[in-house]
Amino acid sequence: MQSPRKIRVAILDLYEGHPNQGMRCIRELLEQYGTTNGIGVEYDEFEVRIRREIPDLSYDIYISSGGPGSPLDSIGSEWEEVYFGWLAGIERHNADPSSTDKKQVFFICHSFQLICRHYAIAAVTSRKSTAFGVFPIHLQPAGKDEPVFAGMQDPFFAVDSRSYQVIQPDQERLTELGARVLAIEKERPHVPLERAIMAVRFSEYMIGTQFHPEADPAGMSIHLQTPDRKRTVISEYGEEKWQSMIEQLNDPDKIVWTHSHVIPNFLDYAVQHAQPQLEKNW
Repeated sequence: MQSPRKIRVAILDLYEGHPNQGMRCIRELLEQYGTTNGIGVEYDEFEVRIRREIPDLSYDIYISSGGPGSPLDSIGSEWEEVYFGWLAGIERHNADPSSTDKKQVFFICHSFQLICRHYAIAAVTSRKSTAFGVFPIHLQPAGKDEPVFAGMQDPFFAVDSRSYQVIQPDQERLTELGARVLAIEKERPHVPLERAIMAVRFSEYMIGTQFHPEADPAGMSIHLQTPDRKRTVISEYGEEKWQSMIEQLNDPDKIVWTHSHVIPNFLDYAVQHAQPQLEKNW
């Protein structure tokens, strides 16, 4: 009798010990995916920024989290060297024609900013003000054909929480890498600023989003209602905006939809493309 199919996932934790809902959401999505699809999902976590932990190449799938702070201030830091060393190992493995178990990677928010800077596909800069809330995300032509965004409307809604942005895509560099911009931020006709990049497929094996596809209503509600965050949102956007955010959380067409589609779609894609290796786990 065959044993249940299994996948191994490495979660790279970039939260630097800060309290967050992101890691919980990632864990729960992985567990739900395994239950729904009858797959044994095993995952390990690696604390990158404090303990300099990185996974080896024995995993099928890698998810690199969001995190606090500037994606620019860490240039040249020890933890970044370790992190980009891990990335280089993934790139070498995937580029090796003899490797049948290609590694799929998803980068979220802070990780996304780091990778965009590392690959020099766009400018990474600070925003004039922090973006925080549930916002519309607009698909680009490549995004409408992207399997990870299957079932998503245009625009779709997602949690956006950032003080930095990825703008001014370098089309020549994108073409050189075979990368594609998949989505950009909401249009703001009254604001004379370039719209930021919200999702990129870096290669056949790597994709990332500026927004938080893992965010769920429960975690966002907890986050919004902590005294410090509530005070910050009301002070920057007003109480009406804060109340609107709370009300949007359980709208089935907004973050509930994004939460139940983007990461699960990525896992579907990753499982399909890692099939040769996964067959060994039967």
